[in-house]
Amino acid sequence: MLGLSALLSASAAAFMLVKSIGAAYLVYVGISLLLTYKSLHVHASTLKYETGKIRTVFLQGFFTNVLNPKVALFFLAFVPQFIDMHAPHKALAFLFLGVIFNCNGTMVNLIVAWCAARTGAVVRNSKPALWLNRCIGGFFIYLGIRLAFEEQP
Repeated sequence: MLGLSALLSASAAAFMLVKSIGAAYLVYVGISLLLTYKSLHVHASTLKYETGKIRTVFLQGFFTNVLNPKVALFFLAFVPQFIDMHAPHKALAFLFLGVIFNCNGTMVNLIVAWCAARTGAVVRNSKPALWLNRCIGGFFIYLGIRLAFEEQP
């Protein structure tokens, strides 16, 4: 990422190329959301198959967070503020605060996931879901067009 950032800041042509690809992708996603009427109708057998892969989803989320450098940077910047400078075991305090943060975050995320699953099950095959997809698709198209015609800073 550092190399790409340096390249984009040094080369206007590279910046325009990446910006154009990003804008085209946003428009593509928007158009695909506008045209996904049939994919909203999910059969109960498909839902059972998807929920059977909870372990896979959990592991993907786990590794996404573990391998994400932003998570490590957040902990290195945020957690030390709560550790006394004169504490005898700073590493243990850092680890303990990290475990507390992760336990609380897991509880909150489980509640959010449960609520989202319940709401999704109710809304999935309804007209509001179709219109929500269309609105989000239109918004993505708008963002893609706006990005394509925005001037370089």
